[in-house]
Amino acid sequence: MGATGNGAWPEKASPLAVAISAADSDTINMVKMALKERRLALAFQPVVMASNPDRTGFHEGLMRVLDPTGRAIPAKDFMPAVEAHEIGRQIDAAALAIGLRALADTPDLRLSVNMSARSIGHPDWMRVLTKGLNASPTVGERLILEITESSAMMVPELVIRFMHDLSRKGIAFAIDDFGAGQTSFRYLRDFNFDMLKIDGQFTRGIAGDADNRALVQALIMVGKHFQMLTVAEMVETADEAECLRALGVDCLQGFAFGAPTVKPAFLDQPRRRA
Repeated sequence: MGATGNGAWPEKASPLAVAISAADSDTINMVKMALKERRLALAFQPVVMASNPDRTGFHEGLMRVLDPTGRAIPAKDFMPAVEAHEIGRQIDAAALAIGLRALADTPDLRLSVNMSARSIGHPDWMRVLTKGLNASPTVGERLILEITESSAMMVPELVIRFMHDLSRKGIAFAIDDFGAGQTSFRYLRDFNFDMLKIDGQFTRGIAGDADNRALVQALIMVGKHFQMLTVAEMVETADEAECLRALGVDCLQGFAFGAPTVKPAFLDQPRRRA
């Protein structure tokens, strides 16, 4: 589409909008090819206990697409383009399948896997979950499903029913990126999440930021009131970790305790079945 008569581009067809649309299309095609060729992996990052950082409470499995050279592409570089599409559901199902295999192969592993509320009830995702739960009797009680605050608030009633049904199978739930979205406290009570993960924007540089300390303390109080384990995300320095520990957070996650890796040591151990 060309410019208008006065030389200006219509807003819906601005050069920036066209560029973004083209970039999203390229990203979707890249992910489609990776799915077709099974170039997918989880990068595992430890979540440690604040009271004893040498003790890992669980790992988070972060979705990665591998390019043809084997380079891992993080979810932040492709999920925004695919999340609202059917391919986003396929990515969620693939992440769950990889995570369930890791849980079945490593009986002492406890793992969280991300999902969008859009995947609730999706036949492929549910099929993967049912197959994984049937394959090993302890998998459900070692699986944590992470749903972002913004995703949960899109369809809160559906999320509440979903969590109620799966919690009976021993599955735990974490609300991810908490503080970055628009959670209604009425829904937070009804959701009954097991864990609250504090968004990294509040933890970065917290030791020197009085405003963030006050906000994080308030979020920790919310978590404790609703009997949720609290996890601080994106902790990168010893000063941040010590500040968060003093504020009363339960767990810490970030580069200070381990970068995400697609080749964690526990996957090199001989495979065992639970």
